[in-house]
Amino acid sequence: MLVLLRTSPVHVPVFDVLRDEDHPRLRHLVDEELLRRARRDGPGAVAGEVRAAVEGAAAEGARAVLCTCSTIGGVAEAAGGGAGVAVLRVDRPMAAAAVAAGARVVVAAAVESTLGPTAALVEEEARHAGRTVSIRRLLVPGAWALFEAGDAEGYARAVADAVDSVTDADVIVLAQASMAPAQGLVTASVPVLSSPRPGLAAAARAVGAVRTEQAAEPARGRGAG
Repeated sequence: MLVLLRTSPVHVPVFDVLRDEDHPRLRHLVDEELLRRARRDGPGAVAGEVRAAVEGAAAEGARAVLCTCSTIGGVAEAAGGGAGVAVLRVDRPMAAAAVAAGARVVVAAAVESTLGPTAALVEEEARHAGRTVSIRRLLVPGAWALFEAGDAEGYARAVADAVDSVTDADVIVLAQASMAPAQGLVTASVPVLSSPRPGLAAAARAVGAVRTEQAAEPARGRGAG
């Protein structure tokens, strides 16, 4: 089982649409208060709650946990260390792809608290790849209010319009998973990356790796006897 740790129930369908027979069984664990507190007090303020959520998922049989909130993604990854379960952040594969795409990276977000963690993640992936990147942050004004009001179409359009205004970049990353629908509305020639599809694929591979390892354990035991 793959548990998705989320801070909004609104874009649960984004991941359910991506799920197919090649992906593991999903369980959505939604806690909206995590994002509210992280925006107000910083991601570190919810570290205890995130760790408890990860440990609870592991106790209930999760083979991996995918954190779909970019604001608390780093905190979630750190929580996996002692929980006995793989914890992935949904935006890491996207960040790695952005670094591979070019040196001028624009990080677009509808929530200001997401810009810092996502920019830091891109820089981390650049160091791992031995590359140098220049990161510009783009906050989409008014977009999050549309999201909170339930105007998904207006939200996606606001994000797409902001992204279309960018010309001096090699790649643009949509920092929040909820922004993914805007990817299909963008008309700019600059490549635009979103996180749900590559993030879910990475989590599915992690679940598969655990299954393979668990299946191999009895075989090793028989060989040892």
